[in-house]
Amino acid sequence: MDIFASLTAKIKGKEPTIVFPEGTEPRILTAALRLADEQLVRPLLLGDEQAVKAAAATAGLKWNDAVTVINPQTYPEEKYAAMVEAFVDRRKGKNTAEDAEKMLRDENYFGTMLVYMGLAAGLVSGAVHPTGDTVRPALQIIKTKPGVHRTSGAFIMTRNGGDERYVFADCAININPDAPTLAEIAQESIKTARLFDIDPRVAMLSFSTKGSAKSDEVTKVTEATRMAQEQAPDEQIDGELQFDAAFVPTVATQKAPDSAVAGYATVFVFPELEAGNIGYKIAQRFGGFEAIGPVLQGLNKPVSDLSRGCNAEDVYKVAIITAAQAVATD
Repeated sequence: MDIFASLTAKIKGKEPTIVFPEGTEPRILTAALRLADEQLVRPLLLGDEQAVKAAAATAGLKWNDAVTVINPQTYPEEKYAAMVEAFVDRRKGKNTAEDAEKMLRDENYFGTMLVYMGLAAGLVSGAVHPTGDTVRPALQIIKTKPGVHRTSGAFIMTRNGGDERYVFADCAININPDAPTLAEIAQESIKTARLFDIDPRVAMLSFSTKGSAKSDEVTKVTEATRMAQEQAPDEQIDGELQFDAAFVPTVATQKAPDSAVAGYATVFVFPELEAGNIGYKIAQRFGGFEAIGPVLQGLNKPVSDLSRGCNAEDVYKVAIITAAQAVATD
């Protein structure tokens, strides 16, 4: 089944509410109205209602009354006071009520609080804002799941109509993760793989395979592999593996003949961000893979960051992923 047909089937009939802070952006409006028309999600747009509807009309879009618009600047006083109180409590003394009054007028902070308070199931932003404006409120308010210390960013790499699909992580967030963080990334990437109907076989990548090289960088990956295996003894996780040993069966028989993962990996955990970011872009540009993401992993509730170069189709797909994450964690 096509990857998005599979995700759509997971959310059809559930229609989780997804908040879009960039309510007047034409790409957001195009995707949100399409999602509403197809009854996949209930879009909640932030902004002045008149301005939002005018932007939709200018873009030649037909309005759907299933779309809700909320203006953070004119949110009812009683509801806003409750939001301020919840924010101050969540920040545990790091921000005063006066700080909160100002911060929550920002659409990304306001939208993230809607998710935290259960008024929306997930958030999609970043068509206009840089990554930090989306991720920072998520880390401060929604925070990571119990036992997870860092969020990470995975890409779903797909080709041939979805017949080939893999997870690459972390390609977006952690610059130089230590061994415990790599182990966490492996665990969260397994969950992401299953969301996309990928049977997870995890390769902890390095420039060394099973001790073929010695360095602190290799030791980090072997330690991360040991930790990940101890944390999830029923999962298929192995390392350290070079990419060819992880991916090519004939190479695997030479370099890692005793590995159940080598040659057949579907989840690739990169040792640091530089390798992951370069790796997914090489697969995308040289290998003809579509890179879907980044899918933010490890958060209590789903928040998705768009590229500012995205188009309406990208927004539509990321919203479906976010909705599927929300449904999976219900």
